This record gives sequence, C-alpha cells and structure tokens, in this order.
Amino acid sequence: MMRNEDVVIEELNTLLRGTYMGIHALEHHIQKLDEPELKEKFQSMQQEAKQNAQKLAERIQNLNGVPADSEGITGKMHSNMHKMMLSDETPEIIEDALKGMAQYGVEYSEELVRGDLDPESRRLAEEVIDTSRRHAEELRQLLH
Repeated sequence: MMRNEDVVIEELNTLLRGTYMGIHALEHHIQKLDEPELKEKFQSMQQEAKQNAQKLAERIQNLNGVPADSEGITGKMHSNMHKMMLSDETPEIIEDALKGMAQYGVEYSEELVRGDLDPESRRLAEEVIDTSRRHAEELRQLLH
C-alpha cells in the first residue's frame, strides 16, 4: 500500500521528467534556429522550464522524495527520435514546439495532476502547467 505522500512524489516526478523532456526538446529547437530574436524567445522559455524543474525538485525533496534528474529512459529515447526528425525550417520548428507544449506540457500534465495532490503540490503543478500554456500561446502567435 503506497502512502499518499509516495503517490504525490511519483506524480510530481512524472511532471518533472516531462519538464526535462521539454527542456531538451527546446534545446533541439534552439540548435536549429538561426534568427536571433526567435532563438532568444526559445531560450527564455527554456529558462522558465528550468526554473520550474528546480521548484518541482525542491518540492519533492521537501516531501522526503528523491527528484528525478533526467527525463528517464523512455524520455531519452523519445528525445533522440525528436532530435533526428526535427526539421530545419523555422515554421516547422515552431509547429513542433507548439505541439510538444500543448500535448505534453498541458494536456498530458493536466491528466496527471487530476490525482490526489496536496494543496501546495497542486498549486506548484498548476503553475508549471500554466507556464506551458502561456508558452503554447506565444508559439501560436508566432505562427500567425
């Protein structure tokens, strides 16, 4: 029987691994982008994601858990595939980033935190998802 705290730690760790996936995906995008202004926008999104990863890790530690330090094995495989398949074309790079943010950053993460998080963990999880939601919106604007 898992203690509720263990469940919370596992959910936050899943969110944390997803955040690492996002950080690495943005890294691939940044490597491919030529336009300085666009690169800068992606870098600031990546900074925010890194700050979120840090906050999640701290919360997990405060619950006496061990924070994930990477996106995990399946995440790594996904990441390598992503790197190989990524287009060199700016619009496609933005599309790809948007898809990742919307699918993983928002939809999948929302599914995840429907569970039984304590109020503080839930607030943090919502904050992380809101960041992704805001980034998705910024990316959507770039495509218009």
